[in-house]
Amino acid sequence: MLDQTDMNILKELSKNSRLTMKALGEKVHLTGQAVANRVLKLEEEGVIEAYTISIDWQTQKTIQTFLQLYTRSHHHEPLLSFLYKKEEIKNLFKISGEGCYMAEGHFSSHDELDQFLTELTNYANYKLSIAVKRLIHQ
Repeated sequence: MLDQTDMNILKELSKNSRLTMKALGEKVHLTGQAVANRVLKLEEEGVIEAYTISIDWQTQKTIQTFLQLYTRSHHHEPLLSFLYKKEEIKNLFKISGEGCYMAEGHFSSHDELDQFLTELTNYANYKLSIAVKRLIHQ
């Protein structure tokens, strides 16, 4: 069960995961040692899975896409294997509702996107959306 201090720690780390424990402690009103113990506990409990960076893909001039994927059979492994090998796919989610998976991709050109979509049709049907502008970043 997370308390308000844990939630504040997660909020600060999501803004900047490179904070020192001392700086993080100051932000959540704990000592560096006390906050380090809490962070370790959050890691051990699996609340914190990893530390990563967030890339502003618009600065990289990529085409950011969202693909809703519809498999044609109950055997999803060929599709998943294909997607795992593609560096352009940055996030993949199993979803409920319409479709089976949601993939986020970043492509350097329309030709690269077209080639990917051509290959993808060997494994699944899809609906494609292209991001125009990011409005919220957390």
